[in-house]
Amino acid sequence: MSTEVKVPVLPESVSDATIATWHKKVGDAVARDENLVDLETDKVVLEVPSPADGVIKELKFAEGDTVTGQQVIALIEAGAAPADKADKADKADKADKAEDKAEPEKSAGKAKSAEAAKPATPAKAAPSGGDSAKADLSPAGRRVAEQHDIDTAEVSGSGRGGRITKEDLLGHMSRGASARPEERVAMTRIRKRIAERLMESKNSIAMLTSFNEVNLAEVVKLRKSMGEAFEKANGIKLGFMSFFVKAAANALQRYPVVNASVDGDDVIYHGYADISIAVATEKGLVTPVLRNAERMGFADVEQAIAEYAKKARDGKLSLEDLQGGTFTITNGGTFGSLFSTPIVNPPQSAILGMHAIKERAVVENGQVVAAPMMYIAISYDHRIIDGKDAVLFLVDIKNQLENPHRMLLGL
Repeated sequence: MSTEVKVPVLPESVSDATIATWHKKVGDAVARDENLVDLETDKVVLEVPSPADGVIKELKFAEGDTVTGQQVIALIEAGAAPADKADKADKADKADKAEDKAEPEKSAGKAKSAEAAKPATPAKAAPSGGDSAKADLSPAGRRVAEQHDIDTAEVSGSGRGGRITKEDLLGHMSRGASARPEERVAMTRIRKRIAERLMESKNSIAMLTSFNEVNLAEVVKLRKSMGEAFEKANGIKLGFMSFFVKAAANALQRYPVVNASVDGDDVIYHGYADISIAVATEKGLVTPVLRNAERMGFADVEQAIAEYAKKARDGKLSLEDLQGGTFTITNGGTFGSLFSTPIVNPPQSAILGMHAIKERAVVENGQVVAAPMMYIAISYDHRIIDGKDAVLFLVDIKNQLENPHRMLLGL
């Protein structure tokens, strides 16, 4: 009896998906709930688990094909994978290893026999590559050449009779090939969607950026003095991001236009702060949402960010995690960025950019001292946000971070 594997029901905002990676092939055994295939949408990569134990009977689509919700993409036959397949593969692998080990001895023996049988003739130069070299490779060398796409015509053989050995190929790789390689790779759907969104932002928003700098000395002191107690009480470390999230949530309540969005000729004011946190993944930037951040405590923020970060690393973010958001915070300082102009994420109207913390000379009470400083930036849609509101919003965040005790008391 065959069991159908179907594409999950896709949200209304997602019309189709692309087969990104099959983790099994026809004839492979698969266990119930084991990840069978990755489907890539415009926003996330979805894992499709096997609905039953059995053997892959048919894969109806290849990697790169487009599929829609509830479409059948594979068939699973109940039963176990044939044991002889695994046994044959294991025997073949052992045979290959034995052949590789015996190859030098065989080659030497054959060469000696050939030399004894041949009449004396003038010595000829040993071949150093070309088509003859390609044909004269040990099994191990042939695998290396195929796996790394090495042109054996460029490799000089050091084996008997000019034969190219595995060591010759590895040495050639370490020295670097003479050609300058290029690789053409199609954009993933997520990367294409990111590109579309960035161009949409550039072409549809009158974007402007303002900057300020923050002295984080008091935040550093607070984390140092209370960090251990905070971690003991909440089971998670007290990071910098929670300070910025809370400062932004508070400031958004005082400057609601920064939290607004444009819908045609209307401006929508949101009475809540759903803050998107930019997270870098191998497949691109994603922005999971902290909903009602204005109601969250520091521990709630840290735990939510840690959970999203883990889900992002594991490719487990859902579409629901990414949808919505009224304001975004991005931290380029994680990668060492000192200064940047973040791009607004439509339909949002503003984004806060954090950067690297660097000790710089500042003047305090008439004295020059070293302080942990960070440049901060706000990019905003100038169609609805005036420069005054954007600058005052940024100054509000600066004042909160330089006086974190007032922020903790809600002042």
